[in-house]
Parts: sequence; structure tokens; C-alpha cells
Amino acid sequence: MPRLYPLLMALVVLLQPPVSMAEPDPKVGSDAHALPPGEGKVLVAAQCSLCHSLALVTQNRADREGWRTLIRWMQKKHGLWELGELEAPILDYLENHYAPLGSGRRPPLAEHLLPASARTGLEDGPP
Repeated sequence: MPRLYPLLMALVVLLQPPVSMAEPDPKVGSDAHALPPGEGKVLVAAQCSLCHSLALVTQNRADREGWRTLIRWMQKKHGLWELGELEAPILDYLENHYAPLGSGRRPPLAEHLLPASARTGLEDGPP
């Protein structure tokens, strides 16, 4: 059965319409609605939800290389199959919708919002 699984997955992929023409299928993964619309959504939902909840996708953020590294880790440690030509559109979708956000730090307060005691010495910069 383990050898039959990749063949079965390839057959499923080959019988599907092209990603850009596919309509989101509400039956693909119970939480496919969690993904934002866009080209590649159906492909990401179909591939990722076979092994885990899509919440594992939506709670993470990475650049393209970070997502590629995560895919390689899943392939090495958890038996994820080779994605072949499906990898590029999957990475496109993840990069477009789950890229890193800006800095986790808040911007500094405007000087007029600082207490008077903190305003002194600002012109010299940090110590």
C-alpha cells in the first residue's frame, strides 16, 4: 500500500482541472475555507490537508525559501511525497498569502507622547 499511495496521488492530480481553472471545492479538507482565495488555493488545500489541518498552514509565515525548507523537512521527517511540478504553484500561493509580516516590534513613540523626563537627552541619541 505505501508504494501505491504516490501513484494514487499522481492519478488524482492528473485528473484534476488546471489550478487556475479549478473552483474551490468545499469538500477538499474540512477547513479549506480557512485559506484566502487565490490561484493555488485548491492545490494547497488538497496537498496539505491530506496530512494535517490547514490551521498549520494559516498559523505560519515564511518567505519562499522558508516554505521550501519546511516542505523539505516534511519530506525528510514525515514522508511527504515529492511535489514535482506542483511545488512551484504551492510556493507561489504560500509566498503570496503567508509571507512574513513586518517587524514584531512596535514603532517608537512620537516624542510628544513621551513623558517629560524621557524627552531630555533625545537629541544626543542612544547612549
